[in-house]
Amino acid sequence: MNRTTAWMIGFLLSGLALTGAAQTESPDHAHMDHSQMDHNQMHSAAADPGVAAGGHMDRHFENADEWAKEFDDPGRDQWQKPDQVIAALGLKRGQSVADLGAGTGYFTVRLAKSAAAPKVFAADIEPSMVDHLRRRAAGEGLKNVVAVQATAESANLPQPVDWILIVDTYHHIANRPAYFARLAASLKPNGRIAIIDWRHGGPMGPPEDFRFTPEQLDGEMKQAGFTAVARHDFLPNQMFLVYGR
Repeated sequence: MNRTTAWMIGFLLSGLALTGAAQTESPDHAHMDHSQMDHNQMHSAAADPGVAAGGHMDRHFENADEWAKEFDDPGRDQWQKPDQVIAALGLKRGQSVADLGAGTGYFTVRLAKSAAAPKVFAADIEPSMVDHLRRRAAGEGLKNVVAVQATAESANLPQPVDWILIVDTYHHIANRPAYFARLAASLKPNGRIAIIDWRHGGPMGPPEDFRFTPEQLDGEMKQAGFTAVARHDFLPNQMFLVYGR
């Protein structure tokens, strides 16, 4: 497996930071979305002890500094289209946004440097990732970034925000309707939650058992008290759905 292929699969583990799993992965597994497995191994992952029943993937990852080399590889921009994603949020000056499951800060840094210069709360359950985010923000002079130690049950945001962005993390959250019902308290009036997660049948992403249709997301979010307000289709491998109260 060459480095590019390994990175693309390794990056897919990014959302795992929100699951709060008890086990620790060695450096041969990525932090947030899938380990460096080939296609067939990924589809047998349901038998792995790190994959929990109940529709969410459950792993624990460390070594943020090492995995930053993979997660922040410039090649990701080709299909993640971060500038278009941020433009679609329509952020305004004075607003705030939470990057939930921020990992090594791929979106955090771009949000903080965007034209609106919002205050960005970069939340992750991995202490290694939170430390990395804090050091990265300081190193890049991003005074509008606040690293937040989240838990599997709570984002622990210190104040309500205008937007919550959740990229490749939704399928790693346990008891999602209950989780998002609690998360509603972290949104300002008219606040929005943007969820980007993997499409069925795409060339990358988790096993099909851990992918959703837009209708499934709509149903779970409705249970949490949210309504779909926008859908964007420009990402080749991922859904991009927006919800409000």
